[in-house]
Amino acid sequence: MQTSMRSRVFVRHAHPISAWSRWASTPLVIVPLWCRRGWPALPIAAWMIINPIITPPVTDDRAFATRAILGEELWIADPLERRDIIALNAVSAACLSVAGITAWRRRPLAMAIALTASMAAILMTWRSYADVYDCSDVGST
Repeated sequence: MQTSMRSRVFVRHAHPISAWSRWASTPLVIVPLWCRRGWPALPIAAWMIINPIITPPVTDDRAFATRAILGEELWIADPLERRDIIALNAVSAACLSVAGITAWRRRPLAMAIALTASMAAILMTWRSYADVYDCSDVGST
């Protein structure tokens, strides 16, 4: 049951509009820290939750973002198979944490650099996920 629910979410989140809009929304995560207010977290969290399910299911796997998100779903089944992806996720999370800390401290340049590094690491992770998908039985059709 959980796997089928996860698959339904992934097939919608794999729509390029969902994937790219969520990636582009990454800076929103640090807005509550910059503002030092909790209320902005509510609409941002709502957006992050509904984003992967509001787009229609993908109909083909030609788009890079689609292959990346579908590859992420495959990778989740056996993450230790690709430890490099674990490392990329850790780098992205660490950079986003630094962006949050520097937002709280109101250091805009450091925040922008850390945020840019996090988003770049996400794209490198997507490249790896797309490789997982492309090398799978599913991605070779």
